[in-house]
Amino acid sequence: MSERAGEAASGPGSQPDGAVLEARDLHVGFGGRSRNAEPPIKAVDGVELTVGRGEIVALAGESGCGKTTLARTLLGLERPWRGEVRHNGTPLQYGSRALKAYRRQVQLVLQDPTGALNPRRTVYEAVAEGLRVHRLPGGEREQVARALSLAGLRPAERFFARYPHELSGGQRQRVVIAGALVLNPDVIVADEPVSSLDASVRGEILALLLSLRDQLGLSVLVVTHDLGLAWNIADRLAVMYLGRIVESGPTEQVLAAPRHPYTAALLSVLPEAVGRTPVILRGEAPDPSRVPVGCRFHPRCPALADGTAARAGVADRCRTEALPVLAPTAGHSAACLLGCPAGEGIVGVPGGEPVATTTDP
Repeated sequence: MSERAGEAASGPGSQPDGAVLEARDLHVGFGGRSRNAEPPIKAVDGVELTVGRGEIVALAGESGCGKTTLARTLLGLERPWRGEVRHNGTPLQYGSRALKAYRRQVQLVLQDPTGALNPRRTVYEAVAEGLRVHRLPGGEREQVARALSLAGLRPAERFFARYPHELSGGQRQRVVIAGALVLNPDVIVADEPVSSLDASVRGEILALLLSLRDQLGLSVLVVTHDLGLAWNIADRLAVMYLGRIVESGPTEQVLAAPRHPYTAALLSVLPEAVGRTPVILRGEAPDPSRVPVGCRFHPRCPALADGTAARAGVADRCRTEALPVLAPTAGHSAACLLGCPAGEGIVGVPGGEPVATTTDP
């Protein structure tokens, strides 16, 4: 693995002080014919997820797994079919006034800073927009300058009159981050925050997010397809597949010893995974309109393909028995009948009821 951008495990995120943002039994679907009918497409299917105070959580998975829909729901942009979003223990309300107040506290940082910024507006106008929308008290100029400084654009006044095309990609992303910080949120949801940046700038932005966590006590949910990014920044990692969390736990534990074959497959193709044989998943990417019976990963599972699950005596159960929703935990958990210790391949866990494997650190 690459060297971490910061030692998150020793920072405030290693022991979060209560849940700031929670998904509780969250179901989000599309295509239902009536309000009371169950949607035929379940993009998010019974997800449980928590982000602690001062904690950075990475939500990882390939395209189509439901992570973007989950993030939009946590931001109040999608309304769940069932379950609830909680902020500081209070269920999210969907009236316009309540949503406006909520979105001041839970801010979004988009992956494409060029698309997020109006090319006809200066940096000052872009950052000040949130202050004007929410009518926050205090000196506007001072608050804009503080936000830009926190985002690493110093001296801030030097950037006030600049336009997006006059900035580098990293500077544009810092302006987007400043636009979120100016509202003094307690949570930032960052959607692929460095995917559009050069490799030389990625580390700077990740280090900035770690610094903001440490300085401000910010909680951050990073949505990504890149487990390498999670290694560099996240205190905890949740891996999502076909609408559900299939593995979660402290990032270093999950990536050092993945317990779900899907996590192991994603990890095997990282450039940093020296010595690992890349696992090419068979079949198509997950389709939320066609959830298979049994373990939803089983049609693509390498352990079934190479006979490992059969030797462990769990192959039939993998194909027929659906595991319970993986509950959030401080330990390392996987919704799988198999364990996957680092360097030892896949080890079966035969017998017993179909429950999520849970081991406390």
